[in-house]
Amino acid sequence: MVITSLISRLFGKFASTEFPVFFQNIINQSYVSMMKVDMNEFQKPSFYKSLNALFTRELKIKREFDKNSENFISPCDSFITSCGLLRETKALQVKGFSYEVSELLGANIQKSKKEKIKDGKYINFYLSPKDYHRYHTPIDMWVKKAVHIPGKLYSVNTKWLEKIPNLFIENERVVLECEDTKGNLFFMVFVGALNVGRMSFVFDERIQTNSDKRYVTYYEYSDKFLKKAQELGKFEMGSTIVMFFEKDFVDIVAKENKSIRFGDTIAICQK
Repeated sequence: MVITSLISRLFGKFASTEFPVFFQNIINQSYVSMMKVDMNEFQKPSFYKSLNALFTRELKIKREFDKNSENFISPCDSFITSCGLLRETKALQVKGFSYEVSELLGANIQKSKKEKIKDGKYINFYLSPKDYHRYHTPIDMWVKKAVHIPGKLYSVNTKWLEKIPNLFIENERVVLECEDTKGNLFFMVFVGALNVGRMSFVFDERIQTNSDKRYVTYYEYSDKFLKKAQELGKFEMGSTIVMFFEKDFVDIVAKENKSIRFGDTIAICQK
C-alpha cells in the first residue's frame, strides 16, 4: 500500500469518528473557517456529528437546475480545470500534460465504445475540500456499466497534476458508461484522491472504493435509469470527475478555469 492510501485510510477513520459535542464543534467550525466553506445552503456546522458528515452534507433546499432535456448540467460544485476537444483519444489533465483516455477507462470498456469518443469532447471537474461533495446525474440517462479500478490516492490539485503526468490513470477510479435517452454515449469517471475515504453510488452499494480490494470489478445493468439532477453519489472529501462525450454529441458551454455549480448548464446536445 502506498503512503497516500495509508494516509487516506487514517484520515477517513478520524473524519468518521463522532467526538464529544464540544470538541466536534471545534473541529467542524475550524474546518469551515480554514477552508472558507459557504454554509448558506446547509445546516449549521454544529449540526454535523462528524467531520465526514460535514464533508458529505446534503443541500437543505433543492438546487434549481436547467430543465431543458437537451442540455447537460454540471454534476457537482467544482472548478473546471480543463475542457474541450479530445485529440483523437487524448485529453488534457492540465495544460501541457495529456493522457490516453483509453487507459483511464480501462480494459473492461469495449474497444468499440472507446472508438466512439475518438475526437469527441471532455470536461474535468475538480472538487476542492470546500465544495459540496455530492454528485448528481447531468441528464436523463441510463447507466450501462460501472467499473471500479483500484489504484493510488495521490492528491488531484493542480500542483500534483503538474508533477505526475498520468495521475488520473494512476489513481483509483470508478468509470460509468452511460447513454442519454437517444442512445448517445458518454462516460463519467470519478477519480479518487488523497483523503478521499470513499466514493459511493446510490444505484449500487456493491461499489466499494478505498478498500483492500486490489482487482478490477465491473457491473452491467439493463434497468438503471436515472433522472436529471437525481443524486448519484458522494465523495468523502474533494476529488475529480471527468466526463467524455462521443464525437459530435455535444457543444460544450462550460468555461475552462472557472468555478461552476451543480445545476449550471455545461453542454448542449447536438443530436
